[in-house]
Amino acid sequence: MLEFMICSMLTIFPDFLFRRYVQGKRIGQEINLYSMWFELRWGITACVILTISLITLIFYYHPSTTNVTAVFRTVTILPESNGRVAEVFVGTNEKVAAGAPLFRLDSTEQNAALETARRRVSEIDAETAVATTELAAADGLIAQAEGAYQQALDELETQVELNKRNPNIVARREIERRQVAADARKGALAAAVSNKQTLEMKIASLLPAQKASAEAALAQAQVELDKTFVRAGTAGMVQQFALRPGDVVNPMIRSAGILIPDDRRIGLIAGFGQIEAQVMRPGMIAEATCVGKPFTIIPMVVTEVQDVIATGQIRPTDQLADVQQMARPGTLTTYLEPLFEGQFTGIPPGSSCIANAYTSNHDELQSPDISTPRWFFLHMVDAVGLVHAMILRLQALLLPVQTLVLTGH
Repeated sequence: MLEFMICSMLTIFPDFLFRRYVQGKRIGQEINLYSMWFELRWGITACVILTISLITLIFYYHPSTTNVTAVFRTVTILPESNGRVAEVFVGTNEKVAAGAPLFRLDSTEQNAALETARRRVSEIDAETAVATTELAAADGLIAQAEGAYQQALDELETQVELNKRNPNIVARREIERRQVAADARKGALAAAVSNKQTLEMKIASLLPAQKASAEAALAQAQVELDKTFVRAGTAGMVQQFALRPGDVVNPMIRSAGILIPDDRRIGLIAGFGQIEAQVMRPGMIAEATCVGKPFTIIPMVVTEVQDVIATGQIRPTDQLADVQQMARPGTLTTYLEPLFEGQFTGIPPGSSCIANAYTSNHDELQSPDISTPRWFFLHMVDAVGLVHAMILRLQALLLPVQTLVLTGH
């Protein structure tokens, strides 16, 4: 309607002035309800064509949408494993700090695993103490084996020396027996030394490695026990939290509630028409008005334009996709942020809004190589953005009336 009124001032009104003051035709006489089309046909036709062209130009280069929402972030309260609720620490609509416990699952199994891991560490410590004692005993065995080996060597040398002096005194068989006994004592000494080395290696390497593994298992058991305490990942407000002791929670099926963080606000997400995909660019200036804060125009800036249409997505399933299921045209997802700090104050998260985005050709208009027809066209494009800004302000004024009176909400 606003575009039609503006265009009529450039077409129908001059045509009427020509008919009235040049041709002398008057309203109610020559120009009446029945002769209006014939008398003002040129102005009316030009007005319709100009209005359609103006509306097309405005809505293409300065897109508008009512699919705008002041989105905010939520955090689902979920445990990392299944379990039965043993204790609840907070209630619904309660504000919590980051890291505060929300509820605790039954930890009987985790406590048993933790105690088992703790006992395993104590067992390895005991094995280390026993191995240390065995190491001291190994030193005694080595000393005993060395004495026995030395005694066997002395007896062998004595027999050999006697045999050298008089072969008839000592039999050859006796010398061989003494040699075998000395070799046996030497082997016993080597076995005692090897046993000590084994104990030293066990104390130095094996038992520490086993203890490290047991301590890692203990730490893992402690982690599993800590998982039974579900804590707030960030500060915020707990909503839809109706858990009670005895309830069973499952991270795949049933959540415990929702946590709305203090830093929950993300901005405005707008869905513009697909035809504006060639126009929408990050950095565009935009304006928005929201139901949650009427009579207010919020200066915005386009920060991101999603380069895909969400309705066209496809993912592997056990059924073939039918294009008819994607027939509903999707929108171009665009992210808007306030141009100045504090612009979102007073707007409830989740409010529905109306947004306009404005194309600016200032940089191209400053180019010395621009042609005159294009310079005139770009000036016209930037100028008609004022019409869309006026429409948005009218919508901001009529939004409470439309919401409270016309829709009956």
